[in-house]
Amino acid sequence: MTMEVDILELSDRSAKFVLSNTTAAFANGIRRASLADVPTIAITEVNIYNNTSVLYDEQLGLRLALIPLTSDLEDFVPKEECNCGDFCPACQVSLTLSAEGPRIVYSQDLMSSDDKVQPADPNIPIVDLREGQKIVLKAIAHMGYGNKHSRWQAGVACGYKNMPKVEFNGCDLCGACITECPVDIIKIGAESAEISQEDMLKCTLCRLCEGVCDIDAIDVKVDERSFIFTMESDGSYSTKELILNAGNVIKAKATNLAEILSAL
Repeated sequence: MTMEVDILELSDRSAKFVLSNTTAAFANGIRRASLADVPTIAITEVNIYNNTSVLYDEQLGLRLALIPLTSDLEDFVPKEECNCGDFCPACQVSLTLSAEGPRIVYSQDLMSSDDKVQPADPNIPIVDLREGQKIVLKAIAHMGYGNKHSRWQAGVACGYKNMPKVEFNGCDLCGACITECPVDIIKIGAESAEISQEDMLKCTLCRLCEGVCDIDAIDVKVDERSFIFTMESDGSYSTKELILNAGNVIKAKATNLAEILSAL
């Protein structure tokens, strides 16, 4: 049976969709790949030439490292996978910062050597400089994987749950389940209580309705081959790109495994 994807919400930073006709193993693979296996670009080294701000050099470096930078898998590769031997434009990007107070320094003040690599959000505050305080530095950014460090984690939130299935059999229309439901999705129908397909997505599987029914007319189950996904990107990629890249990562790993097994 062919896997299906039903998009519920989609924006540059977040998405919600239903993944059907698949297994929990594949669903979890998409989740893990989005969080840990899709490489992004992040600052790894900082050369500080002048820092008279209130932040120690180490604190400043940590803040810079966690600023999401836009990434492109077609133009960049992780440093350990690059064949240059040292560094090259394919595995390294430099960013400079020169600022003097009084002012707040934002991520947009970072000047990149590559137009494709920019702060995903220009308004991330870095430090508040007072009169006479200065920061002059050069940062080096490399592409890496979230499973090595959180600075390379493109998926900041990714989770899923099984599609709920709530069945009503022999309902006496007492309304107790309606009062008990914490998300208010159960309604009285012509012959029994019911939940619309759209509202079924909101079910939290708390089973309170099932427990309050004295005649056991409610059966709360899950569809083991259908999953409701929610995903957020840090801005390194759009959410759509992140999902597609996660799928490509799984495909590449499966292909590699098949080649190894065929050679045995």
